[in-house]
Amino acid sequence: MHDKLFHSPVALTVGLGFKREIASLAEMHDFLTNWTTSRRGPLYRNAVEACGLALEGCITRDQARHALVEFAEATGILWPEIEPVIVARAVARGHGGYAA
Repeated sequence: MHDKLFHSPVALTVGLGFKREIASLAEMHDFLTNWTTSRRGPLYRNAVEACGLALEGCITRDQARHALVEFAEATGILWPEIEPVIVARAVARGHGGYAA
């Protein structure tokens, strides 16, 4: 299974802002198999085909990874390269929520 790992994982946004890293062809296959049926399209089918071809040794893992990245970009689930920052703002107590 080690020879089926990507050179670097593909980080995807899943659920409500949670990150999932896809690091291998097996993980890619699992993710795509469980993808919402109503959101499947040409890039989804391309990624599935690329995964299968890579598992068979017909194309490289990098080519399959690229197909997954294209699919993720098109569907808006590719995790941003810059980690999102959660900004917290201090709230003043009393005075109607405003500092005096």
